[in-house]
Amino acid sequence: MSTETQLHQNGGIQRHIITPEYPPQSGGVSDYVVQLAEGLAQEGEDVHVWVPSDPKSAGSVAENGSGVHVHRDLGRVGPEDLKAVGKKLDRFPAPRRILLQWVPHGFGYRSMNLGLCFWLWKRARRGDRVEIMVHEAFLVFEGSWRQYFAALVHRLMTVILMGASERIWVSIPHWEKILRPYTLGRYLPFQWLPLPSNVPVAFEPRCIASVRAKYCPPGGLLIGHFGTFGKIVNGQLKQLIPPILERNPAASLLLIGPGAEFLDDLVRAYPKLAPRIHTTGSLAAKDPALSYHISACDLFIQPYPDGASSRRTSLMAPLHHGKAVVTTVGPATEDIWFRSHAVVFSATGDTEGFVKAVGDLCAESSKRDDLANAAQRLVEDRFEIRHAVTTLRCAS
Repeated sequence: MSTETQLHQNGGIQRHIITPEYPPQSGGVSDYVVQLAEGLAQEGEDVHVWVPSDPKSAGSVAENGSGVHVHRDLGRVGPEDLKAVGKKLDRFPAPRRILLQWVPHGFGYRSMNLGLCFWLWKRARRGDRVEIMVHEAFLVFEGSWRQYFAALVHRLMTVILMGASERIWVSIPHWEKILRPYTLGRYLPFQWLPLPSNVPVAFEPRCIASVRAKYCPPGGLLIGHFGTFGKIVNGQLKQLIPPILERNPAASLLLIGPGAEFLDDLVRAYPKLAPRIHTTGSLAAKDPALSYHISACDLFIQPYPDGASSRRTSLMAPLHHGKAVVTTVGPATEDIWFRSHAVVFSATGDTEGFVKAVGDLCAESSKRDDLANAAQRLVEDRFEIRHAVTTLRCAS
Protein backbone atom coordinates (compact mmCIF):
# COMPACT_ATOMS: atom_id res chain seq x y z
CA MET A 1 0.00 0.00 0.00
CA SER A 2 1.43 3.42 -0.99
CA THR A 3 2.20 6.14 1.56
CA GLU A 4 -0.43 8.36 -0.02
CA THR A 5 -3.11 5.64 0.23
CA GLN A 6 -2.34 5.14 3.90
CA LEU A 7 -2.60 8.86 4.52
CA HIS A 8 -5.95 9.04 2.74
CA GLN A 9 -7.44 6.61 5.21
CA ASN A 10 -7.04 9.05 8.12
CA GLY A 11 -10.54 10.39 7.40
CA GLY A 12 -11.85 13.91 7.80
CA ILE A 13 -10.94 16.90 5.69
CA GLN A 14 -7.74 16.75 3.72
CA ARG A 15 -5.93 20.05 3.19
CA HIS A 16 -2.80 20.90 1.21
CA ILE A 17 -0.91 24.00 2.33
CA ILE A 18 1.65 25.50 -0.04
CA THR A 19 4.05 27.78 1.79
CA PRO A 20 7.38 29.47 0.98
CA GLU A 21 8.85 28.44 4.34
CA TYR A 22 8.35 25.95 7.14
CA PRO A 23 10.51 24.97 10.13
CA PRO A 24 13.44 24.60 10.39
CA GLN A 25 13.34 27.53 7.98
CA SER A 26 12.84 30.72 9.97
CA GLY A 27 10.41 33.52 9.29
CA GLY A 28 7.01 34.87 10.22
CA VAL A 29 5.17 32.78 7.62
CA SER A 30 7.00 29.66 8.80
CA ASP A 31 6.00 30.31 12.41
CA TYR A 32 2.39 30.93 11.38
CA VAL A 33 2.02 27.90 9.13
CA VAL A 34 3.33 25.46 11.71
CA GLN A 35 0.77 26.75 14.23
CA LEU A 36 -2.02 26.60 11.67
CA ALA A 37 -1.11 23.17 10.31
CA GLU A 38 -0.79 21.63 13.76
CA GLY A 39 -4.05 23.25 14.87
CA LEU A 40 -5.91 21.82 11.87
CA ALA A 41 -4.35 18.39 12.42
CA GLN A 42 -5.44 18.43 16.07
CA GLU A 43 -9.00 18.94 14.84
CA GLY A 44 -8.76 15.77 12.79
CA GLU A 45 -7.77 17.14 9.39
CA ASP A 46 -5.28 15.30 7.19
CA VAL A 47 -2.82 18.17 6.65
CA HIS A 48 -0.08 18.16 4.01
CA VAL A 49 2.42 21.01 3.84
CA TRP A 50 4.29 21.53 0.57
CA VAL A 51 7.43 23.62 0.90
CA PRO A 52 10.58 24.41 -1.15
CA SER A 53 13.63 22.25 -0.59
CA ASP A 54 15.72 22.94 2.48
CA PRO A 55 19.22 21.47 2.74
CA LYS A 56 18.69 21.10 6.50
CA SER A 57 15.68 18.84 6.00
CA ALA A 58 15.80 16.50 3.05
CA GLY A 59 13.06 14.03 2.31
CA SER A 60 9.79 13.76 0.49
CA VAL A 61 7.21 12.96 3.14
CA ALA A 62 7.82 13.27 6.86
CA GLU A 63 5.67 13.38 9.93
CA ASN A 64 6.82 15.65 12.75
CA GLY A 65 4.78 13.90 15.44
CA SER A 66 1.92 16.40 15.24
CA GLY A 67 0.02 14.67 12.47
CA VAL A 68 1.26 17.12 9.83
CA HIS A 69 2.80 15.59 6.71
CA VAL A 70 5.63 17.77 5.39
CA HIS A 71 6.58 17.45 1.71
CA ARG A 72 9.83 19.25 0.84
CA ASP A 73 9.33 18.68 -2.87
CA LEU A 74 8.83 22.18 -4.27
CA GLY A 75 12.54 22.53 -5.00
CA ARG A 76 13.06 26.05 -6.31
CA VAL A 77 9.42 26.27 -7.35
CA GLY A 78 10.37 26.08 -11.01
CA PRO A 79 8.37 24.50 -13.87
CA GLU A 80 9.83 21.01 -13.41
CA ASP A 81 9.36 21.20 -9.62
CA LEU A 82 5.72 22.19 -10.03
CA LYS A 83 5.14 19.47 -12.61
CA ALA A 84 6.52 16.86 -10.21
CA VAL A 85 4.48 18.17 -7.28
CA GLY A 86 1.39 18.20 -9.49
CA LYS A 87 1.81 14.48 -10.19
CA LYS A 88 2.11 13.80 -6.46
CA LEU A 89 -0.97 15.89 -5.69
CA ASP A 90 -2.91 13.94 -8.31
CA ARG A 91 -2.48 10.81 -6.19
CA PHE A 92 -4.68 12.35 -3.52
CA PRO A 93 -8.49 12.27 -3.76
CA ALA A 94 -10.07 15.00 -5.87
CA PRO A 95 -10.96 17.74 -5.45
CA ARG A 96 -7.81 18.73 -3.59
CA ARG A 97 -8.14 21.62 -1.12
CA ILE A 98 -5.11 23.86 -1.72
CA LEU A 99 -4.34 26.78 0.59
CA LEU A 100 -1.52 28.99 -0.72
CA GLN A 101 0.36 31.17 1.76
CA TRP A 102 1.01 34.15 -0.51
CA VAL A 103 4.07 36.32 -0.17
CA PRO A 104 5.30 37.49 -3.60
CA HIS A 105 8.91 37.50 -2.43
CA GLY A 106 8.70 34.01 -0.98
CA PHE A 107 8.72 31.84 -4.10
CA GLY A 108 11.91 32.87 -5.85
CA TYR A 109 12.38 34.26 -9.35
CA ARG A 110 13.09 37.67 -7.85
CA SER A 111 9.52 37.76 -6.50
CA MET A 112 8.08 37.28 -10.01
CA ASN A 113 7.16 33.59 -10.10
CA LEU A 114 4.42 33.75 -12.70
CA GLY A 115 4.80 30.01 -13.25
CA LEU A 116 3.45 29.22 -9.78
CA CYS A 117 0.41 31.42 -10.39
CA PHE A 118 -0.38 29.79 -13.76
CA TRP A 119 0.13 26.34 -12.23
CA LEU A 120 -2.46 27.07 -9.54
CA TRP A 121 -4.83 28.52 -12.15
CA LYS A 122 -4.55 25.30 -14.17
CA ARG A 123 -5.16 23.18 -11.10
CA ALA A 124 -8.29 25.19 -10.32
CA ARG A 125 -9.51 24.67 -13.90
CA ARG A 126 -9.10 20.93 -13.34
CA GLY A 127 -11.35 21.08 -10.28
CA ASP A 128 -9.04 21.65 -7.32
CA ARG A 129 -10.34 24.07 -4.69
CA VAL A 130 -7.76 26.83 -4.41
CA GLU A 131 -7.77 29.41 -1.63
CA ILE A 132 -5.17 32.12 -0.99
CA MET A 133 -3.98 33.46 2.35
CA VAL A 134 -2.45 36.87 1.57
CA HIS A 135 0.35 37.86 3.93
CA GLU A 136 1.72 40.51 1.58
CA ALA A 137 0.02 41.99 -1.48
CA PHE A 138 2.44 43.59 -3.93
CA LEU A 139 5.16 46.19 -4.28
CA VAL A 140 4.22 49.82 -4.72
CA PHE A 141 5.19 51.77 -7.82
CA GLU A 142 8.22 53.66 -6.55
CA GLY A 143 11.98 53.52 -6.56
CA SER A 144 14.01 52.07 -9.42
CA TRP A 145 12.71 50.86 -12.78
CA ARG A 146 13.32 47.31 -11.52
CA GLN A 147 10.87 47.85 -8.69
CA TYR A 148 8.34 49.39 -11.09
CA PHE A 149 8.65 46.33 -13.30
CA ALA A 150 8.34 43.94 -10.34
CA ALA A 151 5.31 45.88 -9.07
CA LEU A 152 3.66 45.49 -12.48
CA VAL A 153 4.37 41.74 -12.55
CA HIS A 154 3.02 41.41 -8.99
CA ARG A 155 -0.29 42.83 -10.17
CA LEU A 156 -0.40 40.40 -13.07
CA MET A 157 0.26 37.55 -10.64
CA THR A 158 -2.55 38.88 -8.45
CA VAL A 159 -5.02 38.81 -11.37
CA ILE A 160 -4.09 35.20 -12.12
CA LEU A 161 -4.39 34.14 -8.48
CA MET A 162 -7.73 35.89 -8.11
CA GLY A 163 -8.93 33.94 -11.13
CA ALA A 164 -7.72 30.65 -9.66
CA SER A 165 -9.23 31.13 -6.20
CA GLU A 166 -12.64 30.44 -4.72
CA ARG A 167 -11.86 32.42 -1.55
CA ILE A 168 -9.28 34.96 -0.41
CA TRP A 169 -8.09 35.11 3.18
CA VAL A 170 -6.23 38.26 4.24
CA SER A 171 -3.87 38.85 7.14
CA ILE A 172 -5.27 42.39 7.51
CA PRO A 173 -8.52 43.89 6.18
CA HIS A 174 -6.52 46.55 4.32
CA TRP A 175 -5.44 43.93 1.77
CA GLU A 176 -9.03 43.42 0.63
CA LYS A 177 -9.34 47.09 -0.25
CA ILE A 178 -6.31 47.04 -2.51
CA LEU A 179 -6.79 43.53 -3.93
CA ARG A 180 -10.49 43.54 -4.81
CA PRO A 181 -10.05 45.57 -8.05
CA TYR A 182 -7.90 42.71 -9.37
CA THR A 183 -10.85 40.30 -9.26
CA LEU A 184 -11.92 42.12 -12.47
CA GLY A 185 -15.54 42.22 -11.35
CA ARG A 186 -15.77 38.54 -10.45
CA TYR A 187 -17.53 37.81 -7.17
CA LEU A 188 -14.93 36.47 -4.77
CA PRO A 189 -15.36 36.27 -0.98
CA PHE A 190 -12.67 37.95 1.10
CA GLN A 191 -12.33 37.23 4.80
CA TRP A 192 -9.94 38.42 7.49
CA LEU A 193 -7.94 35.64 9.15
CA PRO A 194 -6.07 37.35 11.99
CA LEU A 195 -2.51 36.23 12.66
CA PRO A 196 -1.48 35.02 16.11
CA SER A 197 1.74 35.97 17.83
CA ASN A 198 4.67 33.82 16.77
CA VAL A 199 6.47 34.26 20.12
CA PRO A 200 5.35 31.74 22.75
CA VAL A 201 5.06 33.07 26.30
CA ALA A 202 7.70 31.50 28.55
CA PHE A 203 6.75 32.55 32.07
CA GLU A 204 9.79 32.03 34.31
CA PRO A 205 9.83 34.79 36.97
CA ARG A 206 13.46 34.31 37.97
CA CYS A 207 14.68 34.46 34.37
CA ILE A 208 12.57 37.53 33.68
CA ALA A 209 13.84 39.25 36.84
CA SER A 210 17.42 38.45 35.84
CA VAL A 211 16.92 40.04 32.43
CA ARG A 212 15.33 43.10 33.94
CA ALA A 213 18.15 43.57 36.46
CA LYS A 214 20.67 43.46 33.62
CA TYR A 215 19.18 46.44 31.80
CA CYS A 216 17.24 48.45 34.37
CA PRO A 217 18.27 49.76 37.80
CA PRO A 218 16.01 49.07 40.80
CA GLY A 219 12.97 51.31 40.77
CA GLY A 220 13.49 52.25 37.13
CA LEU A 221 11.37 51.65 34.05
CA LEU A 222 12.30 49.52 31.08
CA ILE A 223 10.90 50.62 27.73
CA GLY A 224 11.14 48.07 24.93
CA HIS A 225 11.09 48.10 21.16
CA PHE A 226 10.79 44.80 19.28
CA GLY A 227 11.49 44.63 15.57
CA THR A 228 13.83 44.01 12.67
CA PHE A 229 15.17 47.58 12.60
CA GLY A 230 14.41 48.37 9.00
CA LYS A 231 15.35 51.71 7.50
CA ILE A 232 11.96 53.41 7.71
CA VAL A 233 11.17 52.37 11.29
CA ASN A 234 14.71 53.30 12.32
CA GLY A 235 14.07 56.82 11.06
CA GLN A 236 11.00 57.08 13.27
CA LEU A 237 12.83 55.64 16.28
CA LYS A 238 15.67 58.15 15.92
CA GLN A 239 13.16 60.97 16.27
CA LEU A 240 11.34 59.38 19.21
CA ILE A 241 13.96 57.82 21.45
CA PRO A 242 16.02 60.88 22.48
CA PRO A 243 13.06 62.98 23.72
CA ILE A 244 11.47 59.92 25.37
CA LEU A 245 14.59 59.22 27.43
CA GLU A 246 15.32 62.88 28.10
CA ARG A 247 11.82 63.44 29.54
CA ASN A 248 11.77 60.19 31.50
CA PRO A 249 15.09 60.08 33.36
CA ALA A 250 14.19 56.90 35.28
CA ALA A 251 13.68 54.94 32.06
CA SER A 252 16.06 52.71 30.14
CA LEU A 253 15.49 51.40 26.61
CA LEU A 254 15.86 47.81 25.42
CA LEU A 255 16.07 47.19 21.66
CA ILE A 256 14.93 43.59 21.13
CA GLY A 257 16.20 42.21 17.85
CA PRO A 258 19.13 42.89 15.49
CA GLY A 259 19.51 46.50 16.58
CA ALA A 260 23.28 46.73 17.12
CA GLU A 261 23.96 48.87 14.06
CA PHE A 262 21.04 51.15 14.84
CA LEU A 263 22.25 51.47 18.44
CA ASP A 264 25.73 52.48 17.27
CA ASP A 265 24.28 55.21 15.05
CA LEU A 266 22.04 56.45 17.84
CA VAL A 267 24.70 56.71 20.55
CA ARG A 268 27.08 58.46 18.16
CA ALA A 269 24.48 61.17 17.78
CA TYR A 270 23.44 61.13 21.48
CA PRO A 271 26.44 59.88 23.48
CA LYS A 272 24.94 60.90 26.83
CA LEU A 273 22.14 58.39 26.35
CA ALA A 274 24.49 55.47 25.69
CA PRO A 275 24.39 54.00 29.25
CA ARG A 276 20.58 53.81 29.08
CA ILE A 277 20.14 52.06 25.72
CA HIS A 278 20.75 48.34 25.22
CA THR A 279 20.20 45.72 22.54
CA THR A 280 19.70 41.96 22.70
CA GLY A 281 20.78 41.05 19.20
CA SER A 282 18.77 38.55 17.17
CA LEU A 283 16.68 36.07 19.13
CA ALA A 284 14.68 33.26 17.54
CA ALA A 285 10.91 33.36 18.01
CA LYS A 286 10.89 29.99 19.79
CA ASP A 287 13.84 30.89 22.04
CA PRO A 288 12.51 31.40 25.60
CA ALA A 289 15.04 34.22 26.00
CA LEU A 290 12.99 36.33 23.59
CA SER A 291 9.91 35.90 25.75
CA TYR A 292 11.91 36.72 28.90
CA HIS A 293 13.14 39.99 27.38
CA ILE A 294 9.65 41.01 26.26
CA SER A 295 8.22 40.18 29.68
CA ALA A 296 10.95 42.19 31.42
CA CYS A 297 9.78 45.45 29.84
CA ASP A 298 7.16 47.79 31.34
CA LEU A 299 5.90 49.14 28.02
CA PHE A 300 6.75 49.15 24.32
CA ILE A 301 7.15 51.77 21.64
CA GLN A 302 6.17 50.35 18.22
CA PRO A 303 5.89 52.98 15.45
CA TYR A 304 4.97 51.85 11.92
CA PRO A 305 4.96 53.95 8.73
CA ASP A 306 1.57 52.59 7.57
CA GLY A 307 0.13 52.34 11.07
CA ALA A 308 -0.28 49.49 13.52
CA SER A 309 -1.93 46.36 12.11
CA SER A 310 -2.37 42.77 13.14
CA ARG A 311 0.10 41.54 10.51
CA ARG A 312 2.89 43.17 12.52
CA THR A 313 4.26 40.29 14.57
CA SER A 314 6.47 42.79 16.38
CA LEU A 315 3.26 44.37 17.70
CA MET A 316 1.42 41.14 18.41
CA ALA A 317 4.21 39.66 20.53
CA PRO A 318 4.19 42.37 23.24
CA LEU A 319 0.39 42.32 23.29
CA HIS A 320 0.40 38.53 23.64
CA HIS A 321 2.67 39.05 26.65
CA GLY A 322 0.21 41.54 28.14
CA LYS A 323 2.30 44.67 27.65
CA ALA A 324 1.26 48.30 27.27
CA VAL A 325 2.09 49.57 23.78
CA VAL A 326 2.30 53.04 22.22
CA THR A 327 2.07 52.85 18.45
CA THR A 328 0.99 54.79 15.37
CA VAL A 329 -2.26 54.93 13.43
CA GLY A 330 -2.30 54.75 9.64
CA PRO A 331 -4.13 53.37 6.59
CA ALA A 332 -3.40 49.74 7.53
CA THR A 333 -4.81 50.09 11.06
CA GLU A 334 -7.91 47.94 11.62
CA ASP A 335 -11.00 49.19 13.44
CA ILE A 336 -10.59 46.51 16.07
CA TRP A 337 -7.74 48.45 17.65
CA PHE A 338 -9.95 51.45 18.30
CA ARG A 339 -12.75 49.34 19.74
CA SER A 340 -10.52 47.28 22.00
CA HIS A 341 -8.56 50.15 23.61
CA ALA A 342 -5.63 47.72 23.77
CA VAL A 343 -3.00 50.21 22.56
CA VAL A 344 -2.34 53.95 22.76
CA PHE A 345 -2.22 55.68 19.39
CA SER A 346 -0.34 58.64 18.02
CA ALA A 347 -0.51 59.89 14.45
CA THR A 348 2.43 58.87 12.26
CA GLY A 349 4.92 61.72 12.31
CA ASP A 350 3.49 63.29 15.49
CA THR A 351 6.64 63.04 17.58
CA GLU A 352 5.34 65.26 20.37
CA GLY A 353 2.11 63.29 20.71
CA PHE A 354 3.96 59.98 20.77
CA VAL A 355 6.46 61.17 23.37
CA LYS A 356 3.68 62.54 25.56
CA ALA A 357 1.78 59.24 25.40
CA VAL A 358 4.89 57.37 26.51
CA GLY A 359 5.44 59.84 29.32
CA ASP A 360 1.87 59.39 30.57
CA LEU A 361 2.34 55.63 30.75
CA CYS A 362 5.69 55.96 32.46
CA ALA A 363 4.07 58.15 35.11
CA GLU A 364 1.02 55.96 35.81
CA SER A 365 1.33 52.24 36.36
CA SER A 366 -2.47 51.92 36.52
CA LYS A 367 -2.73 53.03 32.88
CA ARG A 368 -0.15 50.42 31.92
CA ASP A 369 -2.13 47.78 33.79
CA ASP A 370 -5.37 48.77 32.04
CA LEU A 371 -3.72 48.49 28.65
CA ALA A 372 -2.16 45.15 29.56
CA ASN A 373 -5.53 43.74 30.58
CA ALA A 374 -7.21 45.02 27.40
CA ALA A 375 -4.39 43.55 25.30
CA GLN A 376 -4.76 40.12 26.87
CA ARG A 377 -8.53 40.16 26.38
CA LEU A 378 -8.15 41.12 22.72
CA VAL A 379 -5.56 38.42 22.03
CA GLU A 380 -7.66 35.76 23.73
CA ASP A 381 -10.89 36.80 22.02
CA ARG A 382 -9.54 37.35 18.50
CA PHE A 383 -5.93 36.41 17.86
CA GLU A 384 -5.37 32.93 19.25
CA ILE A 385 -4.59 30.37 16.54
CA ARG A 386 -7.71 28.40 17.50
CA HIS A 387 -9.85 31.19 16.00
CA ALA A 388 -8.11 30.86 12.61
CA VAL A 389 -8.49 27.07 12.73
CA THR A 390 -12.21 27.32 13.51
CA THR A 391 -12.79 29.92 10.80
CA LEU A 392 -11.05 27.82 8.15
CA ARG A 393 -12.92 24.67 9.10
CA CYS A 394 -16.30 26.42 9.12
CA ALA A 395 -15.64 27.73 5.60
CA SER A 396 -14.68 24.31 4.23
